[in-house]
Amino acid sequence: MYLKIKRLMDITLSLIGLIALSPIILILIIAIKLDSSGPVLFKQKRVGLHKSYFNMLKFRTMRVDTPKDTPTHLLESPEQYITGMGKFLRKTSLDELPQIWNIFVGQMSIIGPRPALWNQYDLIEERDKYNANDVSPGLTGWAQINGRDELPIEIKAKLDGEYVQKVGFWTDFKCFFGTIVSVVKSDGVVEGGTGNQQDNDEIASTKENM
Repeated sequence: MYLKIKRLMDITLSLIGLIALSPIILILIIAIKLDSSGPVLFKQKRVGLHKSYFNMLKFRTMRVDTPKDTPTHLLESPEQYITGMGKFLRKTSLDELPQIWNIFVGQMSIIGPRPALWNQYDLIEERDKYNANDVSPGLTGWAQINGRDELPIEIKAKLDGEYVQKVGFWTDFKCFFGTIVSVVKSDGVVEGGTGNQQDNDEIASTKENM
């Protein structure tokens, strides 16, 4: 029953978010275009509910000449590829704002395990142990307020499993406001790390860009 209520809340809050945040989104679009050449958004193949695939949206934070199909944490001196605006977007997590659309159309939820990249087989396999691939991925989740980029995959998947077991209004409430605190404090953000929240494995491919 709660999952139906949760989806209704996702639709309502994402619609409100799209409307209320439209001025900020417009400012960010202009800032990104002025800061570097290339598209404003990029889409990335991610794992959704029941391991189906969808294209997750983000604001572009890297230069278009970044080596194609190379995760950030595998680049030599990844900082050189991150744009000036990109550093700000990543630090504040504002690069995630376009995912409000993914939530609105039902590909994601506000709260849930962060969607894995299609080729993060180790994370996907670990999540299978806890049925964490059988819930909608989220903009933020239980793992994100308990470590973010600092967590190894095994612990991250276990925390995602804990969310599946505890899913309910109170758990989602704690995740939502816990995320706000974490973002403000920049807790657990490691540039070039392997965490999900900051998606430091972002691939700046012109074929994937929108």
